[in-house]
Amino acid sequence: MFGKLEEIEEKYVLLEQELAEPDIFNDQERYKKVSKAHADLSEVVEAFRRYKQLSQELDDNREMLNDADPEIREMAKAEIDDLEGELPEIEEQLKVLLLPKDPMDEKNIILEIRAGTGGDEAALFAADLYRMYTRYAEINHWKVEEMSANHTGSGGYKEVIASISGDKVYSKLKYESGTHRVQRVPATESQGRIHTSAVTVAIMPEAEEVDIDLRPEDLRVDVFRSSGPGGQSVNTTDSAIRVTHIPSGMIVICQDEKSQHKNKAKALKVLRSRLLQIEQDKAKAEQEANRRSQVGSGDRSERIRTYNYPQGRVSDHRINLTLHQLPQIMEGELQDLTDALISYFQAEALKRQGD
Repeated sequence: MFGKLEEIEEKYVLLEQELAEPDIFNDQERYKKVSKAHADLSEVVEAFRRYKQLSQELDDNREMLNDADPEIREMAKAEIDDLEGELPEIEEQLKVLLLPKDPMDEKNIILEIRAGTGGDEAALFAADLYRMYTRYAEINHWKVEEMSANHTGSGGYKEVIASISGDKVYSKLKYESGTHRVQRVPATESQGRIHTSAVTVAIMPEAEEVDIDLRPEDLRVDVFRSSGPGGQSVNTTDSAIRVTHIPSGMIVICQDEKSQHKNKAKALKVLRSRLLQIEQDKAKAEQEANRRSQVGSGDRSERIRTYNYPQGRVSDHRINLTLHQLPQIMEGELQDLTDALISYFQAEALKRQGD
């Protein structure tokens, strides 16, 4: 591990020297590339330098245990106790920082929320979850763009699709994919009985054209008249788009925009991201097949979380975490949840490395 860290530090120093060159600003493309590479390594290098500094202090204090002055020996012993407590923590941090990075972590996402079992109550909870994620995006200064929505008369969503763009969106939200279950008394329930409903959430890294090449011969594009809400002009022009990906049979419909071209662009963006997700899932399945099965894989089909309104709690079943913070979480305060999930899956990755 430490040989690898020495190599990273050497690379970091070379990048620092390159950034100090006066002519680098003349080539903005090169400057951005070098700056990003330097920034990507800074956290691990700072942690490694801290580790080396503390290790040196530990060696120095151990030497001081042989000092003739009893006060100096006592002071050194106290320092050693502190350092021996701190060093293993930094070593664990370094192990995590050296884990292979998910190449998708930097990407923006396509968020898809669909009402499952539970009728109107599931559709209303789909709307609640959509609001939760948009609030979380606001907190993180991310941009949300609604791409497609299938509303219900009760104010819920049968389905809603949105893109979320910003800094490392996928890294923060990738563990949200799966079935979200809600337990609460619906507004229409006169007897006060608790109903259980389910909503599925899909988080897909937003695919660029370079990630997924859509060949024109693989696509069938149909144009039709919009049927959803949106004002008079939406319903009087053939602006809605249905894109069928012939090899997979996948269909994407977009009709929210008045412009046919904008709807087509959005539909293709969603299609690319779905196809990229299929590729990701396939690669993940192959990796899982090559090693023993892991408990709590976070597969999309699993029930991952329960939101219990009467008890004001949210439970994530993959990591056995229960937080009695339901009102705050529904307002987008997801940091405690996302941090716990990231830590858990990092620990699982470390275990696999040790196998």
